[in-house]
Amino acid sequence: MTVIGVDDTDSRRRGMCTTYLAARIAERIAAAGGHVDERLLIRLNPAVERKTRGNAALAIHTDLDADRAADIARDELEPLAETDDPRTSPGLVVADCEADEVPDAVRQFARDAVREMHDLDDALALADDAGFHTEGWAGGHGRIGALAAVGAAGAFSEWTYELIAYREFERCGTPREVDEETLFAAADDAYPDAWDTVDRGEGEAVCVPSAPGPILYGLRGDDPDALRGMAARIDSEPVERTALFRTNQGTDAHLRDAAVDDLADLEDGRAYRVDCVVAGEPETREGGHVFVPIRGESGDSIAAAAFEPTKRFRDRVRALRPGDELTVCGEVSAGTLKLEKFAVRALNRTELTTPICPDCGNTMESAGRDQGYRCRDCGTSAPGRVEVAVDRELERGWYEVPPCARRHVAKPLVRGGFDAPTHPER
Repeated sequence: MTVIGVDDTDSRRRGMCTTYLAARIAERIAAAGGHVDERLLIRLNPAVERKTRGNAALAIHTDLDADRAADIARDELEPLAETDDPRTSPGLVVADCEADEVPDAVRQFARDAVREMHDLDDALALADDAGFHTEGWAGGHGRIGALAAVGAAGAFSEWTYELIAYREFERCGTPREVDEETLFAAADDAYPDAWDTVDRGEGEAVCVPSAPGPILYGLRGDDPDALRGMAARIDSEPVERTALFRTNQGTDAHLRDAAVDDLADLEDGRAYRVDCVVAGEPETREGGHVFVPIRGESGDSIAAAAFEPTKRFRDRVRALRPGDELTVCGEVSAGTLKLEKFAVRALNRTELTTPICPDCGNTMESAGRDQGYRCRDCGTSAPGRVEVAVDRELERGWYEVPPCARRHVAKPLVRGGFDAPTHPER
C-alpha cells in the first residue's frame, strides 16, 4: 500500500484547489491499474498565517507502487499548482506503507498540525526518519501539511464527509451557475444528515464558493448517501467530475480544553474550549464587531469577540450580561478570543436598581452619600439599591455562529454530542 500526501497548491488570488489535484491523482491511479481505497481531506490549524484559503491537506490511499504513485502525483501537480503566487508553496509526501503502519510520531504530528504550528525542518526530519519520499516546489512548505495528511488516518477518531462537484476547468474564473431553488430544497430534505450547505437566515448558498477555482459546490455531512442524493437534485452547469472525501471537518478537532484561572495565559494562534464568566457589558464597536470581556476564576479579563461576518450571532453576544457563566470556544489572536460558539452554563437573572416607593410607586431618590434612598413625597426610605429579576433573551445551552461564518473544522451544533441543550443555526 501507498499513502500520498499533497498540500498548498492553490491560491487566494489565482484559484485552483488541492482537492481537485487529489481527485485528478486518484483518477490517474485508477487508470494505471491501481485501486484507490479512499481520499482524506484534512483541515489543519486555521490560525496558520501561511495558509492559502481553507488550509486543507489531502491524502490518497492506494495499492499502487509508491514510485509509480509519486510519478503520477508529480505529473499532475506541476502543471496545476499556482506557484506564481508567492504564498503558494506545494509539497508532496509519499509513504510506502499501509495507512495503519504510519509511525506513531507521524500520527502525532498530524494531530498537532490542527492545534499547533509546525516547522518545515521538523517535518522533513520526521519524514526522513520514517523513510518517506518528499518533494517541494517554491520552498515546499506544503510538505508540512502533506506529512500531516499522510498521518491523518490514525490521528483522528471522528470523521465526516464532503462530496465535491467540480466545474469544467475552462469555466474557472467565470460566474458559477447553480440553481438555488433546487439547492435549498435539497438542503432542506437532507438536513440534518447534511449540514452547512446553505444559510437560511442570510439566504446564502454556503456550499458554492466565490473563489476563482474549479469547485462548483461542496456538500458536507455525516452520510455519504445523503450527499449523493443531494447532488442528484441540484440543477447546475455541467459537472466535470465529483469526488467523495473523508474529512475531519465539522469535528472541533482544532479545539483544546484549557483549564486556566487566568485567561491571559491562553496563547495566540491556538483555539480553545474554556470556562469563564462575563466580566462586563458587551460593546459594539466600529464595523459592527461586538466585544465582551471574560475572565477565569481569577486574574485579568480578556476580550471575546463576535466579528461582523458572524451576522446574527452577534445578537447572542450582545444579550450577555456581567456574571453570566459560559464555556467559550474559539481561536486566540492578539489576545482576543474570536468566538465560534459558546455555552450558557448559568445566567445572571437579577440586577440592582433604585428602589420604588411602596406607598406611591415612584422611584426613590438618593438621600446622600452612603445614606440610601428616600421618597421625597412619602418620606419612606430604603438602605440601598435593591435586587430585581430581569427577563433574559438567552437560555441555557450552546449557541453558534451561522453556517455562512462557520470554519470548516468547527463542529455544527446539529451534529450533536454536546453537554447541554443546543440552539442550532441553519
